[in-house]
Order: sequence, then C-alpha cells, then structure tokens
Amino acid sequence: MSSSNQTMPATSPGVGERLRDARMEAGLTVADVATRLRMQLRVIDALEAEDWARLGAPVFIRGQLRSYLCLLKLPESLADGVSDANVRPPELTPRTYTPPMQRMLDKAMGRAVYVVITALIAVPVWVATRSHVDNSRPVETASLGLDGNIQTPAEASRPARPTPVTASLGALPKRAPAVPAATEFDAQAGAGLVMRFSGDSWIEVIGSDGAQVEQALVQAGQERRFEAGTVSRVKLGNATAVEVSSGGDVQDLSRFQRANVARFTVSSDGALAPASE
Repeated sequence: MSSSNQTMPATSPGVGERLRDARMEAGLTVADVATRLRMQLRVIDALEAEDWARLGAPVFIRGQLRSYLCLLKLPESLADGVSDANVRPPELTPRTYTPPMQRMLDKAMGRAVYVVITALIAVPVWVATRSHVDNSRPVETASLGLDGNIQTPAEASRPARPTPVTASLGALPKRAPAVPAATEFDAQAGAGLVMRFSGDSWIEVIGSDGAQVEQALVQAGQERRFEAGTVSRVKLGNATAVEVSSGGDVQDLSRFQRANVARFTVSSDGALAPASE
C-alpha cells in the first residue's frame, strides 16, 4: 500500500494530538484504550500520529476515530474531516475469488470425466461378459412357423397367442421430468453467505483455510456470494449499508457492529458469531 495515495486530511489538523492529550488527562495508556475499544495497539498509535496510511480505507478511519473520540468524550465531528477525496484507498482485486459460473463449469467437467472413465471400464467388462454368456447357451434348431417367421423349438412348442390389434397407451410407464442441472447449484448458492450493498462499503473476507478471499471497496448496488463453508471471517465498513443473508435468512448485524464497522465469524453451518480484533 503506497503512502503517497493516503495523506493527512487538511480539514482535521491536530485531531491526533487532541486524542493523545485527552487520553493522558484521563490517565489512560495506549494499552488501556486498545482494550476498551477492542483495537490493536498499532491502530491507536496510528490514530494519535495521524498516520492514515496504516489504517486503510476512509470508512475505517472515520469509524475508528469516532470510537476513540466517543471514549474520551470529544466531539465526534472531528472524524468528518477524513473524506474520500483526501484519503484514496488502493484498488485491490480478489486473490482467490472464483465466479459462480466457473465453479459450476468445473463441477460439470469433473462429472463428465467421471462418466467417461466409468464407461471406459464398464463397457469392456460388459462386452466380455455378454460374449461369454452367449457362447455358453445351447444351439437350438430353428423352424419355420405357420406365420412364416423363424421359430426355435421352444417357441414352436408354445401355444399360439392372439396378436393384439392395438396397444393401450395408458399402460405405458411415465417418465419423471428431468431435473435441470443448475437446480443443485442454485440450492447450494442460496444456502451460502450473500452480501448486498446499498452503499459503498469496504469489505475483508477470510476463507475457511485462513487465506484472504477478498479485500476491496465495493460500490453501491453490487452483490457478493460465497458458498457455504468457504468463509470463516468477515469485516464490513459502513455496515448499515450492507444486508447479509446466511442460509437464505437475513442476519442482524447490530450485535457485531461497533462504530459502523461489523466483524463476525461464519461457522460451517452458516451461523454468525461476534469476532474479536
């Protein structure tokens, strides 16, 4: 992350110094503030030093400033000086994000390979077994029947049966309608984690293996979908502008939210729980 893209906003001079002076007057250490706000020590140091380059997107900076100002009973309006124009977040791209259509195509290709391999093994076995059974049958002498068709001795000994004139269509078995292949994928997608954005929000998503899945500034009107069991931890800036659904149910983010920043974990069954810093 380049520090040239993030500079101290000119509209909020001295906010870090005011935070440091108020903390010292209250008899609090940096560790005390970090414990009360559930923030890392480096975040508290960066806020007091006004080192915005270490704090990420403007929405995170404003949220963390408001929490600190509220703790020291200082005006929260001091955090409004950090604007999107003064602090420009870096443009990040997902590292391991795979589009849903690509995942569905990969599954279909895997099934096709499995079918081909099964056919290559089963067809030769069936042909060999079929030829062995045919060779083991006794040879029967065919004869000409009364209707001009060739009959085996076993068929010639059977009494003639009347030939039906018409067949009953109602006796034909009905086939069950084929289920579209996409039904299984849609059901799985609906059972996962879905985030819909009505406003700009900075997100950070950690996968079940601990690797970072996505970190980006998402624009209003966009949507993010993740399959069940693939996400373990989520952090959302401007959380009031994000609707989160898990297993098809809309979740209440207020219990995970502090200063308009929501942090929560996602279990393998889709349950959400508060996440510590």
